[in-house]
Amino acid sequence: MGDRDNHGVDLFQRRADGRGSGIDRIGRGEIGGKASGLVFLRDQVLARIDASRFEGIVVDVPRMTVIASGVFDRFVELNALDPDELAHHDDAWIAHVFQRANMPPTIVGDLHNLIRGLRAPLAVRSSSRLEDALDHPFAGVYGTKMLPNNQHDSTTRFKRLIEAVKFVYGTTWTRTARSYHESLGEDIGHESMAVVLQEVVGRRSGDRYYPDVSGVVRSWNPYPFPGCTPEDGVASLALGLGRQIVDGGASWTFCPRRPRIQPPWADVADRARNTQTGFWAVNMGRPPVHDPTRETEFLVEGQLTDAERDKRLDPIVSTWDTQNDRLRPGRIGPAGSPRVLDFAPMLQFGELPVAELLVELIDVAREATGSEVELEFAIDFGLRRDDPARCRVLQMRPMAVHGGTVEVAEDELDHPETLVRSTSVLGDGDETVHDVVFVDPETFDRAHTREVAEELAELNATLLAERRPYVLIGFGRWGSSDPWLGIPVQWGDISGVRALVETSLDELMADPSQGSHFFHNLVGRGAMMLTVPRTTPIAWDALRALHEVRRTKWCRHVRSDRPLRLRVDGRHGRGVIRTDDR
Repeated sequence: MGDRDNHGVDLFQRRADGRGSGIDRIGRGEIGGKASGLVFLRDQVLARIDASRFEGIVVDVPRMTVIASGVFDRFVELNALDPDELAHHDDAWIAHVFQRANMPPTIVGDLHNLIRGLRAPLAVRSSSRLEDALDHPFAGVYGTKMLPNNQHDSTTRFKRLIEAVKFVYGTTWTRTARSYHESLGEDIGHESMAVVLQEVVGRRSGDRYYPDVSGVVRSWNPYPFPGCTPEDGVASLALGLGRQIVDGGASWTFCPRRPRIQPPWADVADRARNTQTGFWAVNMGRPPVHDPTRETEFLVEGQLTDAERDKRLDPIVSTWDTQNDRLRPGRIGPAGSPRVLDFAPMLQFGELPVAELLVELIDVAREATGSEVELEFAIDFGLRRDDPARCRVLQMRPMAVHGGTVEVAEDELDHPETLVRSTSVLGDGDETVHDVVFVDPETFDRAHTREVAEELAELNATLLAERRPYVLIGFGRWGSSDPWLGIPVQWGDISGVRALVETSLDELMADPSQGSHFFHNLVGRGAMMLTVPRTTPIAWDALRALHEVRRTKWCRHVRSDRPLRLRVDGRHGRGVIRTDDR
């Protein structure tokens, strides 16, 4: 073991096999929010958990090396990079500028030594100074690059690693990051970036490398199931890499304290339509076209039939018995039988005490941090039935849970000048705005949600520059990575919003947003969300009657002469947006 610094991290020591000591650091400076959270998790949370209580599961943090923030600062200085100058260019240009830049020569030897001893896939993650701070979380604002790291020669693996580090560095000054900094009143020039190098949890099946289960668990749930409370928490599970969850794709959501309570699906067909059908994996096969500026360069999407051929579905899937219209836990019948990823063998029948472990994790982490928390994790089952499963916690971040001071009475929902009413809300607040941006239901087409997201980013930039907070109304899940489930905005694209409204159309009905990064930034910023079912009409005619500031192909920006009052009561699940009559 090397000398330990004041972060509780060992200084990297070059070794013949290149492998670090568990958690170690290259370079001087800070290790950033993400890495600090993992060190705290290792020392203050996992150390207090009695592993013997969870038979069949080993829990730990993955091996990681942190490239400290001083290396980024030296990189910027060495290459004379100026965030104000680069602000005049788009993200693609910034990415190419960073790829052409030179790494500080003082750390090249350490990185080459490190990669020589590592042959498993690597996750190269951001860990900025501000990332995962309680008062202004930056979840998902910066980039992550996954590497197969399976080339035969260490020189090629080293080149791919350097490209990935530069990719993460380049996301420090992108439009999304800049917009988010501006919304917080932060100077982007003060940001500094550490980088975390983590071994990817999982194992190889053919040309794909992925974990059996990825998950996110939160100690507080603003949308509790019937029979549950917000304090019971919430967890989401998915097959494959966690990108499926954190970017708002379809996943299985449940209460870890009451895992047998089912989401309120209408029927089996509804459940099958709304659960995961594809998954993300690291591509271990033929190398793709070389593009170091693309985040998903080394990722590949698989289907459930691929995972079934890989023999990875048995503990997590149910089979739809269409003849009797019921789900039978497990993989039953021949290949091609309809499968539903509901994790029933694991959750309903306790084949592994995953739910119990998640409850213990959030309880201990909440006590250790003094705040509500969110944990990302991945689970890999053993190759043989008697092998223990390994649960590795990949990230811990605090959750800022606001409010509890606003009370919205039921009769307020029927106020005559109400524009939006909801009985499913997130947040607490009582404030006013004048501006509303809404996706026009008369022209909306779910095949063009990416174009909608681009228009919203432009409108947000204008409103931010004018310092005008606003209400944003749209269809499906905000922040979904699946453009067919909602509008795939990143948080920086809508960072000036004070209240988000999610509603449905006949052709687009989805559960409320649960994407980890998007959700975390929403809660951390104290923004409010109102979910409006299709059966509860929004006052579209009243919105169209307001003064139109700007109209795009898919969106409209309107302004009210009278203040619009936002009242959201998270405790009782009620919220209204109406013309202010005070």
